[in-house]
Amino acid sequence: MLDKSIPYKEVWMKRKLTLPILAAALPKGFSFQFYQVGDEKAWSEIETSVLEFENTTEAMRYFKRTFAPYKEKLAQQMLFVVDPNGKKVATCTAWQKEIQGESYPLFHWLAVDPKYQGLGLAKALVARILQIFQTMMPEEATIYLHTQTWSHDAIGLYEKFAFSLMAENLDGTVNDDYPAVIEILNRLRK
Repeated sequence: MLDKSIPYKEVWMKRKLTLPILAAALPKGFSFQFYQVGDEKAWSEIETSVLEFENTTEAMRYFKRTFAPYKEKLAQQMLFVVDPNGKKVATCTAWQKEIQGESYPLFHWLAVDPKYQGLGLAKALVARILQIFQTMMPEEATIYLHTQTWSHDAIGLYEKFAFSLMAENLDGTVNDDYPAVIEILNRLRK
């Protein structure tokens, strides 16, 4: 869940695709499932549960604008974790971002319903999404990730998977938030 008690600052991270992927498995009874038509409701509920959106209506609007036009891609790149009862409880997407005609691989929207946090679902999702990128991308690719200081626990997880902080934005411009990001993360890690 987002920690909104600290200042919001934008964070960009990157990782070389060729780096080894930390092994991580789902707990017994949980499984992975790719997006199927209708899963936008589950995505909206999961993302709202971690405070990424004020409500599911706002989340659904974002989904329809950003993801809905790409149902074929979603079926191969948006992943859910399903609990033993068949409920979708976590999600992440191997996506792309277009900037000035260039496509960048983007590790996107990792979220675990707070009732299921602490079970290793996020770790297993990160590992599986990185494997999906390996099948999609050439070996020399770099994967990018956008997050915020409110997700400082997730930043620590990403670093375990060899993502590193970037001083610049994805478009190569200076991330003016970077010095504050370093200061906030250092303070939180003491």
